[in-house]
Amino acid sequence: MLLSHRTFLAGIITLLFMQAQAQDKPAYRLYDSKGKKVKYEKMVNQLQNADILLFGELHDNPIAHWLQLEVTTDLSKKRHLMLGAEMIEADNQNELNEYLIDSITSKELDSLARLWKNYKTDYKPLVDFAKENKLSFIACNVPRRYAKLVHECGFEALDTLNDEEKSWIAPLPIDFDPDIKTYKDILEMMGEHGTIEIVKAQALKDATMSHFILANYKSGDLFIHYNGAFHSDEYEGILWHMKRINNALNYMTISTVSQEDIDSLEEENIGKADFIICVDSDMTLTY
Repeated sequence: MLLSHRTFLAGIITLLFMQAQAQDKPAYRLYDSKGKKVKYEKMVNQLQNADILLFGELHDNPIAHWLQLEVTTDLSKKRHLMLGAEMIEADNQNELNEYLIDSITSKELDSLARLWKNYKTDYKPLVDFAKENKLSFIACNVPRRYAKLVHECGFEALDTLNDEEKSWIAPLPIDFDPDIKTYKDILEMMGEHGTIEIVKAQALKDATMSHFILANYKSGDLFIHYNGAFHSDEYEGILWHMKRINNALNYMTISTVSQEDIDSLEEENIGKADFIICVDSDMTLTY
């Protein structure tokens, strides 16, 4: 009778556990490049072997921003890190450095540098992590005025820049392949409004971020770069440029995607990166 009672209780507990699982509503799932679910710990254990990690985000996605800080914190326990980002432009490196060594305040940085509107909520935690742990943080993106110049006038307009201005972009001439899938996707998305100059402006950003990542990378460190997923999806964009310069390093990538159903990775998202963060499309946005 006692055994039967215990068996009954075990059955009830199992049933309740199964119901709890069925009612669970996870905000995200992690997948590998083949679309197989992967645990967070396993992902971090593999990422620690990288020389350079491109962490692709959706700019307004809170799960991506939270995981950027979580992954960075956990990798810092395993490797010495360098950090860098698309979200701060190369000509603001001095102001960023001054903030990192406490020469200026957060408010002064906000006044002196061209920070994104979601900097305080989404990127300041990463910059402050670097500050608190005395890590380098590299402003990797091209100043937006030069991307705008290329958008309007093509690569040739960059030849008119002076030496100081050229120090804030990738070395000229800019390597460019219009047949890269992600660049072709830009033109397809924009339809009749798409021009080759728009794609060239994107290439300038990719080339410049690649340049500053490699120029600052130190052997033995793990450089984590935060960028819009589009800049590293399909192992293209920034990574395409870096591999043409140095193909000997171990590069790894993360992408962020949004789906209505996160229990399996949609075909179009498989293979976008080494690891894919799949977020529920109902997720609240940061702006």
